[in-house]
Amino acid sequence: MTDTPGLPPASSDTCDFPGHGGRLLTLEEARSRILSDVAPVAGDESVGLQDALGRILAGPVHSATDVPAHRCSAMDGYALAGRELGSEGSSALELAGISRAGHPYGGTVGPGQCVRIMTGATLPDGTDTVVMQEHVRLEGGRVMVGIGHRTGQHVRPVGEDMRRGELVLGPGTQLGPAQIGVLAALGVARVTVRRRPKVAIFSTGDELRPLGEALAPGQIYDSNRYMLRAMLARLPVEVLDLGLVRDSREDTRRAFETAAAASDALVTTGGVSVGDADYVAETLERHGKVVFWKVAMKPGKPVAFGRFGAACFFGLPGNPVSAMVTYCQLVQPALYALAGTTDAGPTLLLRATCTTRLRKSPGRLEFQRGVLEQQPDGAYHVRSSGHQGSAALHSMSEANCFIVLPLEQGDVEPGAEVQVQPFAGLL
Repeated sequence: MTDTPGLPPASSDTCDFPGHGGRLLTLEEARSRILSDVAPVAGDESVGLQDALGRILAGPVHSATDVPAHRCSAMDGYALAGRELGSEGSSALELAGISRAGHPYGGTVGPGQCVRIMTGATLPDGTDTVVMQEHVRLEGGRVMVGIGHRTGQHVRPVGEDMRRGELVLGPGTQLGPAQIGVLAALGVARVTVRRRPKVAIFSTGDELRPLGEALAPGQIYDSNRYMLRAMLARLPVEVLDLGLVRDSREDTRRAFETAAAASDALVTTGGVSVGDADYVAETLERHGKVVFWKVAMKPGKPVAFGRFGAACFFGLPGNPVSAMVTYCQLVQPALYALAGTTDAGPTLLLRATCTTRLRKSPGRLEFQRGVLEQQPDGAYHVRSSGHQGSAALHSMSEANCFIVLPLEQGDVEPGAEVQVQPFAGLL
């Protein structure tokens, strides 16, 4: 396999998991393997438009009508025939009536006449032009229109926005506010969307305790599961939370079986190393299928992807920042693909001047937490958000971007240009 232009080259590091030797995958290779293994879930359902935010269209939507359905005014002003516009001096027109949005003028505008018209109102028969109200004056009951206007101005033609029969939204489109507005403009009250994938989650580790319990020495709260649920809440998926699973071979196997029977995907945090009590790795190796186990990235090297039964499996590291990074870069694109959307991953990257020194050793693609700011001249500056340890969740909460440092990159000095990935749309 050749390296992809613009991406870090493959790492020469080796994977130490039994039966899975060889070099570590690059992030791009890992993402490609996941997306080639994930297919959209089957099934769809009809939902009311008010409940469709974030859902994925199951099929195409064509316009059943022209939008707008009639010629209408783009301005408040006066509707008239273009032939009434003079090339010299002012034209004096009789005011025949008024056309309001929802209450059109019912007659035909004759020669020498005009109609007061409001934005969005239907143009009366006999008119094809609108003159803005601030460009006319009233004299003795007559409407005086000066020069400098053109026939057809300030008129929205039939179908200017959407034409009858036109494809307006394709299958796989995720419905945001603008798309829902389009459907509402077409009079669509219900829409057919894809079934949301079911995603099961659980945390492993005897050191973990539920929130609200007192901690004994050596114990910590289960923050990863709450963090993971919050990230999943932004996706078009349903979450099955299986809670905490003890570090035992039998409990881990049962959790896998329960999750696989009820979900399309399983996401865990912790237990993907090769320690004596890391039963997630062992369970997947014995009873499932391992596609890959290690990726040349930091944080997040011990991240696993495979299958258990029909469900795809993502094993994220136990350190919270590592879990967030691997979720963003690998899991989220896969879940979007599983949901059937045509947009399957974080892609926005910016260039920024780094204002703080960054420590980095060559060998892995690295995602450091940063604070991105745009300067008055439009240029972007970025600085470290603090301690970069994979367990340092507070510096993650202070950040608004990842500083993406290539595999071969060493330390970064202030003033150097770096690549950043904003959290907007990602977290």
